[in-house]
Order: sequence, then structure tokens, then C-alpha cells
Amino acid sequence: MTERPPHHTPNRQLAALIAEAGFSNAGLARRVDQLGIEHGLDLRYDKTSVTRWLRGQQPRGTTPALIAEVFTRRLGRRLSAQDLGLDACAPVYAGLEFAATPSEAVDIVSGLWRKDSGSHAELRKIAFTPAGLVVPSRDWLIGRADERVARGEAQPEGAGRVPAQSRVTVPRQRRNDRVDRTQGSRVTSGDIAALRSVGELFRALDHAYGGGHARQALVRYLEHEAEPMLRGTYGEATGRRLFAAAADLTRLAGWTSYDIAAHGLAQRYFVQALRLAQAAGDRAYGSYVLVTMSRQAVYLGHGREAVQLARVAQQGIGSSAPPTVQALLHSAEARGHGVLGEVRACTAALARAERALETVRPGDDTPYWARFFDEAQLADELAHCHRDLQQYRAASQHAERSLQLRAAGFARSRLFCRVVLATARLGLGELEQACTLGAEAALQASEMRSVRAHEYVREFERRLEPYRDAAAVRGYRERVAALG
Repeated sequence: MTERPPHHTPNRQLAALIAEAGFSNAGLARRVDQLGIEHGLDLRYDKTSVTRWLRGQQPRGTTPALIAEVFTRRLGRRLSAQDLGLDACAPVYAGLEFAATPSEAVDIVSGLWRKDSGSHAELRKIAFTPAGLVVPSRDWLIGRADERVARGEAQPEGAGRVPAQSRVTVPRQRRNDRVDRTQGSRVTSGDIAALRSVGELFRALDHAYGGGHARQALVRYLEHEAEPMLRGTYGEATGRRLFAAAADLTRLAGWTSYDIAAHGLAQRYFVQALRLAQAAGDRAYGSYVLVTMSRQAVYLGHGREAVQLARVAQQGIGSSAPPTVQALLHSAEARGHGVLGEVRACTAALARAERALETVRPGDDTPYWARFFDEAQLADELAHCHRDLQQYRAASQHAERSLQLRAAGFARSRLFCRVVLATARLGLGELEQACTLGAEAALQASEMRSVRAHEYVREFERRLEPYRDAAAVRGYRERVAALG
């Protein structure tokens, strides 16, 4: 007996909105595909796809939310998937949207935490998308500050609302019942201090042993401790501090994801950390998140995006930032120019960073997150830039200085700088010294859970390939092979 195809009811709501928006079927499909690119999705819809939707077939995954966003932008009013007669499927790849309100930001980021701490391995395989950087950085730069973040108290009508910004609306998801902390509990200063202390602990582990060492524990902590706090009861001042602490831990979750090459997931954590920083009212920390995003773009070879992110950070914080922060922002821009091979622009940005750091004085009010940026870090930035510009003499000098100044606790940074020094020595024709330095770095990498550390070593080995028959290179390969 032949099975009948499933019966679908024509979607009259979608048909009416297509007519109101003046879309053709092909035009709607094209806009959905374009919006998907912004959010890291490779979609291939066409006019036939839209015809199927009109006949009542339900699109899968994130597509209902994307279609709703297309109509929201076109018609100038907020529309949900249900308004279009579509099912509101929970999007697996959510996270690139810059939420309109603090409560929506909590929904989005907590969804990421829960998926990441569970068995959603696909979340860690999402690709990084340069197009996904545009909307969040723009909305951070021009978005209105949140007027109110307090929870559990009477709220004036309309307080805390921000104009709707370009984003995909994420359907609210049911929370995981495993969270032990009682929702609605009043958040205390001790709670926030605990979040800060946990951040310092995980930061130290990351610096010394790599992002893969305790990343999963950090994400579970965010799910089981930070989320209930964000859904608890707090006044305005406490709420701002709570969002600031959550932003810092979320940025760190992104950083450790970046270190294990989960680049799409890291990108989403960074976007959500940026939104949490806005809820905190901490413009300076938002600029730091943008710098972090810029560094990821540099690592992935997206120099133009790296420069743009660094410049948005500079514009967003202005000239009132402490000199250490200014140095950090200018050095991030320089790294982007270096990847692009833009010698003059890179040199100018480095000079601005050097001048800013020279003005730092004891007792300056430097934010805790910027205190790592000292002479050792600046020398490291200089070394990387000169390496990228193939100025190997200068790269060697600055890398040596950074290694002399850098504290032992920053083991991964020291490894990176050692590889930069090895590369510079190779560029200067000092093959034996380059191989010795490279072998030392390979030993360090073998003791870390850091994909970036291993990739630095592999990149050095690719540079050795033209000299593969040399005795020094054969010796290097034997030493590395002995590491197992």
C-alpha cells in the first residue's frame, strides 16, 4: 500500500506578510541566505523553498527565527516566528545576536552555557564567520545604555528598554532543572566576589596550562552558579556589578574555547560578553572584549576585521581611557595591520601603543583586566608584528626582551614568543638556533592543552620544510618525535 504524503495546511500568515513586504519568493529566499551569513550559517534556500513554506512545510533549525528577522527589518516592527505561522524551533547556532534587553541577554548566554556544558558537540564545531562581527560591534558602539538592570523589584513602565536592534530573536528555552541554586535568591556582594575569585583561578589555569585544561569546568560553573544569580533578585548597583562579573567569565569561556580551536563557539561567547558588559555599564570592559575578538580575527588571518574591531573599541571608549588600556587598544590595531602587511599603519599603531605605555605611572587606576599589559606584553606585540612584516632582526630583539621580562606563570605566552623568536632566527639564517628554540617550544606545547600552542609549533615546522635535509632540522624532528 502506497503511503500518502503528509498533508500540510497552506500558510496564509506567511503569504500575507510576503505581500505586505513586497517580496518575491526568490527575494525572500535571498534575504534569508544573506542573514544566515551574518550568523555563521551557509544556507542555500531558493524560490522553491519559499513555495514549500507557503504550502505549509516547516523550515528547520534556525530558519524560522531568521525569516522572522527578515520581516522585522523590512516592516519595521518586531515579528516572531509564530507571527509568520512557523514553529519556533530552538536554534542550535544562536549566540551572534546582540540582545535588545538585559533579560534577553541572560536568556541567550545561559542557553549557550547549557548547550556547551552538555553533550552538544556540534556547538564546538561551528565555524567562525567574519560577517558575524559586524552587527554586534555596531550595536555596542551606537546602542543606548540600559537604563535599568535590577530584578525582583517594582519596575517603572518601559524602564530598561533599548530600541530593537538587528538580531535574530531566540525563542526562550526551558532551563535545566539540574541548577541547584534557588531562582529568585537575593544576590549579595559575597556572591559577586566569588565570581571574581573563580575568574582569577580559571585565568591562571588558562595562562599556565592552556584553555582545554579547565574550560568545561568553567562553563559548568557559569551554568550552575552564574545563571541562577542573573535570574535572582538584585538592586541596580549590585546588578551592574553582577553583569560585569558575568561578562568577564563569559569572555574567559570564549577565550578558552578559542584556545582549543572552537572558534565559532568562542565568537559567540565574545558577542555575549560584549552584551553583558553593556548591561554592566562598563564601556572600558566592552572595549577589551572587542580587542579579544580582534585577536581571534588576527589568529585566523582576518586582518581587516581585526583592525576594524580595534578601531571600534578605540572609538567606543574615547581618549579618557587609562594609558595601559590605550596601549592595549593600539597594539591590537597594529596586529591587524601586521597580518595585512601594512607596514606604515602597523608602525604608526605600535608607536601610539609605546607612547601610551610610557605615560603609565605607579598608582594609575588601571582596570584589573588590563594589568597584564606591561613592557613584556608590549615587546611580545612588537615581536609578532615585526615577524608578520618579515622584519626579522627587530622581531628577534623584541621577542628576546619579552622572554626576559615575562613571568613564568604566563607559560603559554612565553611559548608563543619563543616560537616567534625561533621564526625570526630562521629568517636571519640562524638555522641551528632556530631549531633549538623550536624544540624547546614543542616540549612546552606537549605539556599544555592548547590547540593554539600546537599550531604555533606546526607553523614553525612548515617554515622548516625547505631545510628538511639539514642536520639541525633532522635533529629537531628527532627531539620532537621523542616527545611522543
